[in-house]
Amino acid sequence: MRELIFLTLANHLPRLKISDKIRYRLLRLAGMKIHGRCMILSPLRIRPIGGAENIEIGRGTFINSDIRFGVPDGKVVIGNNVLIGARVSFETVGHLTSYTPGKMRKRTTGSIVVGNDVWIGAGVIIVQGVTIGDGAIVAAGSVVTRSVEPNTIVGGVPAKFIKNVEVEESSV
Repeated sequence: MRELIFLTLANHLPRLKISDKIRYRLLRLAGMKIHGRCMILSPLRIRPIGGAENIEIGRGTFINSDIRFGVPDGKVVIGNNVLIGARVSFETVGHLTSYTPGKMRKRTTGSIVVGNDVWIGAGVIIVQGVTIGDGAIVAAGSVVTRSVEPNTIVGGVPAKFIKNVEVEESSV
């Protein structure tokens, strides 16, 4: 019940700068593990109710609007300083292609792990069992069905390697 109340409050805050700065606190009260200040726009959909405890978000992360977390069993762990575009879907459950006639297909589950400093474009779908390495970029509209190496750019349906990310050396 607690998740339902705080998720509803977070999703119905007005689109004001101050609301965007406090929404993550309401989502933390809903049961999500949020490890520091981040910006999460709304609406955010979590399926099923009770799945908020399966979501972990690092500090400095930006999550755009219309994000879906399908987390009945697997977890979604998002690192620090991640940029997530609008309409991204994290799906920790799938189904086998083989089946027995007259019976439902068997489920497969797996967690999704997104490393630090990752950029996920708008409309991306990420399925169960995928790990996206630190510094990677996933192009908008991609379907990620396999793990992504650190510091690489992937895109397409299904997502495939495009090129390596240029990593700049820090002058600090």
